[in-house]
Amino acid sequence: MREFSEKSPSRFAILIFASLILIFTVLFSLPISAASGKVTGLADALFTAVSVICVTGLATVDMATHWSVFGHVVIYIGVQIGALGVLTLASILGLVISRRLGLRARLIAASDTNPLRMHHGPVAEGQAVRLGEIGSLLATVAISALVIELVIAALLLPRMLIDGIPVGEAIWHSLYYSAMAFTNTGFAPNAEGLTPFANDYFFLTILMVGVFLGAIGFPVIYALARTLGAWRKRKKGHGPDLRVRWSVHVKLTLVTSALLIVAGAVLYIVLEFDNPKTFGTLNAGDTVFQSFFLSVMTRSGGFSTINIPDLNGSSLLVTDMLMFIGGGSASTAGGIKVTTLAVLFLAAFAEARGVQDMESFGRRIPGDVLRLGVSVVLWGATTVAVSSILILQISKAPLDFVLFDVISAFATSGLTTGLTASLPDAGVYIMAATMFMGRVGTVTLAAALAASQRQQLYKRPEERPIVG
Repeated sequence: MREFSEKSPSRFAILIFASLILIFTVLFSLPISAASGKVTGLADALFTAVSVICVTGLATVDMATHWSVFGHVVIYIGVQIGALGVLTLASILGLVISRRLGLRARLIAASDTNPLRMHHGPVAEGQAVRLGEIGSLLATVAISALVIELVIAALLLPRMLIDGIPVGEAIWHSLYYSAMAFTNTGFAPNAEGLTPFANDYFFLTILMVGVFLGAIGFPVIYALARTLGAWRKRKKGHGPDLRVRWSVHVKLTLVTSALLIVAGAVLYIVLEFDNPKTFGTLNAGDTVFQSFFLSVMTRSGGFSTINIPDLNGSSLLVTDMLMFIGGGSASTAGGIKVTTLAVLFLAAFAEARGVQDMESFGRRIPGDVLRLGVSVVLWGATTVAVSSILILQISKAPLDFVLFDVISAFATSGLTTGLTASLPDAGVYIMAATMFMGRVGTVTLAAALAASQRQQLYKRPEERPIVG
């Protein structure tokens, strides 16, 4: 097993993900997991297991009322495992046990933070996290996940106590909401969901912050933590003035994420301000806030203060695009990732200017990154298209609802029009497979199915087909 994991981290990740889904399917099938004390059917148990391990947030049952206390504990543990990433979690455990991280273990962990390493073998070290920093990154992942979730829970707890929720229930709900926000899952522990907090902007803001921190990715959190540490040392006058240089990945992730949040909010304001079922009855300030909340959640958060089917068709399409893009690489979010989108736009701008190389923030981006980005988008679009065709044939539902739920499954967003819960078993299995494809990653699957990299000793004659 060790030799297999070191030789092919991508295939090892798929194997572990599949094994975890099998284990959690069995757990959810147990009578003790259901509030009714009865066995949960295979389709519902499997779908819930995939949704939990893939931190999606879609459900075929009422997550708040169907599961028992034991079932909710299993859900809580499952989303933590799925959010950190299987290879990252395994590396953290190995580091704790052996107190050291060998080169091969670093390579395995690095595959969870940078798909280029498993897709293209050894790569140049001018990237988000260098191989020598993997140990520090793993520590940051473990500590940041724990600290961020505890801080979010501590901020949510007083609001729940003020609303009259009993202390024990309030503590559990605050921990649950904090985990679902940071892991970008979106499950709610109460049957009403966010309805009791729909106008509590402090509560909603904390959820937005948690979702954003989970969506930007652990390499970005690691860079921010290093910057904060350097700033504190300079402020206290300890040591030399060491400045932390952010990588292109960090800058692209933060800039693109901010632009998408603002652009999404503006579009929702324009498209929904006169919709009486959503924002039409709100004042200007409430409309702006709710639009920003929806824009953040569409990227993978999964929480919603409105009924998604009430959105205009244009807004559903905008949401489809935002969900498909998703969050940052090596994050708890899904989608094709914001850096993939940024690289594609940089390539388009370079081509429009007649420049051969892609450049960003004073750095040149190599061509293999563009090829990987194109493959991610192509395989992602293919997955969505095939799943949509199958679900359309099975459910006979409207295209906009089917496309919405399929993209939500692929991008592990968790928002739904209500279609997923009404699907027959065949549709449930297809949606589960779509979630698995989205979370494991099209690049991981492609790398796992591809043969070992071959050394090509010749090049064929070049010829240019007509494009465009």
